[in-house]
Amino acid sequence: MTTEEIANNLVDWCNAGDFERCYTELYSPDIVSIEPHGENPVSEGMEAVAKKGEWWEQNFEVHAFKAEPAVVADNWFSVKMSLDTTFKPTGDRSQSSQIAVYRVADNKIVKEQFFYDGM
Repeated sequence: MTTEEIANNLVDWCNAGDFERCYTELYSPDIVSIEPHGENPVSEGMEAVAKKGEWWEQNFEVHAFKAEPAVVADNWFSVKMSLDTTFKPTGDRSQSSQIAVYRVADNKIVKEQFFYDGM
């Protein structure tokens, strides 16, 4: 797959709520995921990324999610994502957006980095 095909699949599957398909079909087993905040801002490998996803599901209820069309440049692409969530421990509901930047190598996403203000 080309970087553009990977980017378009990620956007389409995320908008359909099929995040698991993204991980199984688009991500390298050696993925590196970087967040701007949190106890463990760098997750390395699918097992660590899966744990991060489990934490997210345990702590957030997602009311709405929208991924905008990707911007592709060589082996990189970025996606604006908008979220409407409730933080389960406090019940606080908020709307936020973030920019996700991805690097593709050997037909897989090998790095993702998220940029957003604190939640």
